[in-house]
Amino acid sequence: MLQQERTLRLREVVAALTASALLVELVALSGIAPAQAAGPKGPVNVGLIYSKTGALASYGAQYADGFAVGLDYATHGTGTAAGHKIVVTERDDATDAAKAVAAAKELIGQGFKIIGGSTSSGAGTQLAPLAKENNVLFVSGPAATDALTGINRNTFRSGRQTYQDVLTAGTIVGTNLRGKKVVVFAQDSTFGQANVNAVRAVLGGAGGEVSSVLAPPSANDFAPFAQKIKDARPDLLFVAWAGATAPAMWKALDDSGVLGATKVVTGLDQRSTYETLGSAGSKLSFLSHYFYQAPKNKVNDALIAGLKKQNKVPDIFSADGFVAAQMIVHAIEKADGDDVAKMIPALEGWTFEAPKGRQTVRAADHAMLQPMFVAKLEGKPGSLEPRLLRTVPPGAVAPPVKPFK
Repeated sequence: MLQQERTLRLREVVAALTASALLVELVALSGIAPAQAAGPKGPVNVGLIYSKTGALASYGAQYADGFAVGLDYATHGTGTAAGHKIVVTERDDATDAAKAVAAAKELIGQGFKIIGGSTSSGAGTQLAPLAKENNVLFVSGPAATDALTGINRNTFRSGRQTYQDVLTAGTIVGTNLRGKKVVVFAQDSTFGQANVNAVRAVLGGAGGEVSSVLAPPSANDFAPFAQKIKDARPDLLFVAWAGATAPAMWKALDDSGVLGATKVVTGLDQRSTYETLGSAGSKLSFLSHYFYQAPKNKVNDALIAGLKKQNKVPDIFSADGFVAAQMIVHAIEKADGDDVAKMIPALEGWTFEAPKGRQTVRAADHAMLQPMFVAKLEGKPGSLEPRLLRTVPPGAVAPPVKPFK
């Protein structure tokens, strides 16, 4: 009996060894190697260049805060995309285009393939050519100049552009401006000049006679400019302004009687300016690219909730930062890393839900098609808040296609 059991066990062992040998032979014949555990994926470095200091520091802070919340949202709290840890390195351009370029060159020299930021239009227009020359992905931020659209395939934008502002203004003033005097009051900067050009194209195209009054970005006394505008007797005043001098500018326009003498359209600025507008606030019609009470969707709710944890509420450029993070995470996921040749087509034509609503990266020129808003400031002094009058759909404010050169 014992001998029989030993014989049976021996036969089982031989059979098992034979089966194993056959399996190895089949694997060898099929050319399929035994599965091996995949190694850990390397991190992806992202450089964020924006204005921590300088004239646009408040805008830069809003952008950076929004980016952090957007990164958490887009990665589901993991800080990773497609298994790659996203490592963000920040640099301050101090609202100086030359410093933005120096920071970009430093990061690119360290091997960074993704750059986000540019609070100012001046910085954005300097970084875009650098992105093409070094074949990196550049996702521009609050910089509104139209020049960034269609500049090259390496450059995208997470915010709106000036043409969309002016098209939104067109929905406020109407399309029949024949014989009407339109004056653009802006700073003599890349941003200001872009607004003059867009107003000439849009409102001038509707029959308006467009002229401009430009103030140096360093100006603090706006009485002479207000008088010049008053003397022009415009039917419509379009004001395009950015930075900390806005309160003094609005006071000068109000004190001179300009705001009571003509229709004034401007962009709704950051929340800190609401109260400083004083009596001027109730006399203005506002176009807006974002205020947190306007959109009603889950993504905007996530932005509000994320900033609430920091005892903050979203401001004018918070959504731009959030969207930049969404775009970068999507590009990394589709490319499984930071291969620029794969990230660019991943973003082209992409439609997604953003805090503002549904947005699309137009493949032809990388314009960011998005809804815009028309608003009015309401409430008592000390508690002014914007009220949404209407949402303008993306198609109604889509800028002309500007093919890549």
